[in-house]
Amino acid sequence: MKKYIISLDQGTTSCRSILFDQNKNIVHVEQQEFTQIMPENGWVEHDAVEILNTQLQTLNLLIQNSNIDIENIDSIGITNQRETTVLWDKKSGKPVYNAIVWQDNRTADFCKSIIKEGHEKIIRNKTGLVVDSYFSSTKIHWILNHSAECKDLIEKGDLLFGTIDTWLIWNLTGNHFTDVTNASRTQLLNIHELKWDKELLEIFQIPSSILPEVKQSADDFGHWNFKDHQIPIRGVAGDQQAALFGQECFEKGMAKNTYGTGCFMLMNTGGNIISSKNGLLTTVAWSVDGEVNYALEGSVFIAGAAIQWLRDSLKIINHASETEQLACTTKDEDVLFIPAFSGLGAPYWNMNVKGAILGITRNTGIAEIAKAALESLAFQSKDVLIAMEKDANFKLKSLAVDGGACQNNYLMQFQADVLNCKVVKPVQIESTALGAAMLAGHKSGFFEKNTSQNSKSKTTFSPQKSTKIDEKIKAWNKAISSLVNYYDQE
Repeated sequence: MKKYIISLDQGTTSCRSILFDQNKNIVHVEQQEFTQIMPENGWVEHDAVEILNTQLQTLNLLIQNSNIDIENIDSIGITNQRETTVLWDKKSGKPVYNAIVWQDNRTADFCKSIIKEGHEKIIRNKTGLVVDSYFSSTKIHWILNHSAECKDLIEKGDLLFGTIDTWLIWNLTGNHFTDVTNASRTQLLNIHELKWDKELLEIFQIPSSILPEVKQSADDFGHWNFKDHQIPIRGVAGDQQAALFGQECFEKGMAKNTYGTGCFMLMNTGGNIISSKNGLLTTVAWSVDGEVNYALEGSVFIAGAAIQWLRDSLKIINHASETEQLACTTKDEDVLFIPAFSGLGAPYWNMNVKGAILGITRNTGIAEIAKAALESLAFQSKDVLIAMEKDANFKLKSLAVDGGACQNNYLMQFQADVLNCKVVKPVQIESTALGAAMLAGHKSGFFEKNTSQNSKSKTTFSPQKSTKIDEKIKAWNKAISSLVNYYDQE
């Protein structure tokens, strides 16, 4: 009798439900996009109820359209966009405000006040994170101070906080849980002790009563009742940590880069907490069987979102896949696209910088802009990798890649050229969803022994070094430096 695991992949722009068999092959996928809400410049919100309903729709469609017996579903794994923040009424189940998305930078001024008050070092030492509007802490603070309901709900003990994993778990099972990877992104968890930190809560003026219980990444999170059948949820991890697990980067020094809405590079540092001196984050990679792995992370805020901007705002392409052909049709080497729509992430961490397209001439057209947008993903990843190698004192020989944009062969070859190291794409590029399934399967003993994605054939892009690449790297570095100087002078 065949058995399956369902992975709920709740992303920044869509919800997906994916069915895996015991050989880690995808059997069926259901996906639906949901609304992006941008009420003001730099603000990004989601309707948490819409996310829940969209995720449930894909889950129900998956079970219906895959024609599998519900009895054959072993368990569910959940992976999610991180840092995105929801506060809701425990009794009504209604959010008190829209979910504030990780990309949102409305709390930039509050972050500056936190730094000015001298809290930056304490926060960095305890959480491994920089003070930035990216994380959940300042988003929670903002909602607490801008929703009239919050004070009354706190007094009654009825206000709950969660990142998106917690919001889904609570609605599916009734349990107020999170896992340690998501908790480590709130900026409220002491990553040394793996506990909510009283001093951090005081700095951000957040009551401990609203926080979920922190569990391991492979753990029992409760059961979802589907037609009187109880399906256990046994694996939960933030999307980037799930991708690291799904890429089987189990050994210290192994790294992966995920090309999604943002671009996220993580390197497994084993049981060691490495404090970055080069603008990276220290985060929990996963916790399994009582053992914790940590990682260095470089977060690029705008990657695939830049391609979405070409499609949805400029309307110069109809589909992201068109960019590969466009990039191959132009010889223009001078256009640079810096997509700092939400400021610059690692290794710069500058919330002031805005996006720019440089080097435009009368001959610049759609192809040149599309090519520059693609190349911006590779350049930003290069900046992160250089910082990562300095922190880890380790020269990377190859980089595992996943995410939608790694299907673009022009981008992958350009990435290898810019990094001057091999870029390795697995057969199964859905590493994030697979990682969540593997965590759930680890807890239940689901997967067949010795079933590894690493044993399957892969596509390797080897670097082709040239003076042209060196010139483009120098131009990129100069452009970033000039843009940072321009906005810091305001």
